[in-house]
Amino acid sequence: AQGGANAGHTIYDPQGNKWKLHLLPSGVLNPRATCVVGNGVVIHAPSLMDEIRGMKARGIDLEGRLFVSDRAHLLFDLHKEIDACREAELEGSGRAIGTTKRGIGPAYASKAIRNGIRVGDLYNFEAFAEQLRKLALDGQRRFSDFAYDVEAEIESYRALSEELKPYVIDSVAKLNDWADAGRRILVEGANATMLDVDFGTYPFVTSSNPSIGGVITGLGLAPSRLGAVVGVVKAYTSRVGAGPYPTELHGALAEELRETGAEYGTTTGRPRRVGWLDLVALRYACRINGFSHINLTKLDVLSGQKEIKVGVAYRKKDGQTLSSVPSDLGLLESADVEYATFAGWEADISKVRRWEDLPKEAREYVQFVEDHLGIHVKWIGVGPGRDAVVVKPRKLAK
Repeated sequence: AQGGANAGHTIYDPQGNKWKLHLLPSGVLNPRATCVVGNGVVIHAPSLMDEIRGMKARGIDLEGRLFVSDRAHLLFDLHKEIDACREAELEGSGRAIGTTKRGIGPAYASKAIRNGIRVGDLYNFEAFAEQLRKLALDGQRRFSDFAYDVEAEIESYRALSEELKPYVIDSVAKLNDWADAGRRILVEGANATMLDVDFGTYPFVTSSNPSIGGVITGLGLAPSRLGAVVGVVKAYTSRVGAGPYPTELHGALAEELRETGAEYGTTTGRPRRVGWLDLVALRYACRINGFSHINLTKLDVLSGQKEIKVGVAYRKKDGQTLSSVPSDLGLLESADVEYATFAGWEADISKVRRWEDLPKEAREYVQFVEDHLGIHVKWIGVGPGRDAVVVKPRKLAK
């Protein structure tokens, strides 16, 4: 629905094979699923085609099963170059975002100031080439060391546009046709609510809306079409790049969680920052998105900890409790976190498949999260495999 190749997804097939996806939806591994890259995504077409070819080389042919919106905006190498130049300018100023340098922000900026180029524009090629030349002038005028060959990129798109053509559709019409026909539609979002350009820790955010609003604008589906809204939440927290992080951990414990949880960016390979679960931020995300269920992932990563903490409140220096996540980043960074502390568990839970078979301490931890949020934690991830899931019976506190 939104985002681009800045967000990676690592998933496993039924045979346990590992797949790293960037622009492709996770449903590509399901042979019965039809997958759509929506109009809200910014697409680096060479990377998308590389992913498609990579899937085919491993035995998965997506033609006829993968579609790309003709309204999606194209992300060019010039956007990546602008991203890197901009981040270099901010380096050392304390204002660097920690961007992935994948060109996401500049591509969305092109969209917002209305000089962007959409997938459908590729099929009037001479007009497309002129649009790209005009777009390149912006970067050339803005940065003195702008290293970008617009004519080479135009030429590369001659063949690329034809290679992409079988996948291009009017996704808005098609998705609504499928919804009218009663087909089940599962929407996958990228990034996270706390990186939302409107609701996240601005300016240390992504450039799109990875919250429920991005589903509507990124696909062209009406709000009344939505059914269950599932919040995917780690049993601890992580973050890539700069920005405030109230429950962040440091030192040996942070390193242990990072290694155990393989907390390295799928796209960049950068080590992620890690911390305890933050229920203030999670409740804020629940309110914005209207989650009907929670999928709590990576509970197994916490195995072996003697004690586990959960952030339950933010307090100002004068002791006053903050009612929610503030927009003032200075206030957020200076806030003290109040924690609830739980006994940990030693057992390896990666083979557990029933709620009652989890250690008592693990069940108490999950139940506390559910009771605090008032939302059913229906699924609990206990390992990387797709079968490593515990379905929890609903039991909210009265």
